[in-house]
Amino acid sequence: MSGFTLYPAIDVRHGRIVRLAQGDYAQETRYGDDPLALARSYAAQGAGWLHLVDLDAARAGGYTLARLVRDIADGTGLQVQTGGGVRSREDVQRILEAGAARVVIGSLAVREADAVCAWIAEFGAERITVALDTRQDREGVWRLPVHGWTETAAGTLQDMARRYAGQGLVHLLCTDITRDGMMTGPNLSLYRMLAAQVPGLALQASGGVRDLADVVAAKAEGCAGIVLGRSLLEGRLQLPQALVQANTGVRAGTGSTP
Repeated sequence: MSGFTLYPAIDVRHGRIVRLAQGDYAQETRYGDDPLALARSYAAQGAGWLHLVDLDAARAGGYTLARLVRDIADGTGLQVQTGGGVRSREDVQRILEAGAARVVIGSLAVREADAVCAWIAEFGAERITVALDTRQDREGVWRLPVHGWTETAAGTLQDMARRYAGQGLVHLLCTDITRDGMMTGPNLSLYRMLAAQVPGLALQASGGVRDLADVVAAKAEGCAGIVLGRSLLEGRLQLPQALVQANTGVRAGTGSTP
């Protein structure tokens, strides 16, 4: 189905709802102690999807939110896209069996692309979201930082996106890490470039979203969806209003969401 999907985000660390600034665990802001209640609130406001991140597992491995995924899936009707610390095929299978609609694979998608491509073939393109964090180098090339963004993998963002597109990937979540958690607006030129150079992917914008205008702009640039974190938690963006806008008009681009 065509459309533009909003993904309210809940990042969980030690059982609490938090947000990090540029992925820095030392720059944590807490927003509450009940992720399930927040998920229910988003569902009551009309959301159809939830983006759930296990920050503990993202650092140490070993996904810990399977019970929460089941409670959200059973108790809210939300479709859950979730990741953090996914290291193996067994992790993917376990998260899907817990009730997730899609598993988000981040750093492993850069380090072990062959394995992740095999999982796309095995579990289906609608069950996997590849998340590529990116940053421009001094020459303006979009690189792929890994290991807590302290190292840079070989190749470019575009090369990796093309590789996955060629293996049947549908859903690509891309974050300009300089914008992540900073409320400075999403990097629209990044998504414009990806939509033009790697057509056919359902791009999810992530990082820096401030308000309704940012949602509208991402939609206009050809994104298939957008992840909403601090802007919702701090009340700068009202989810019902954003949902109305997301379902108004026809977005650009060729991506699709289920």
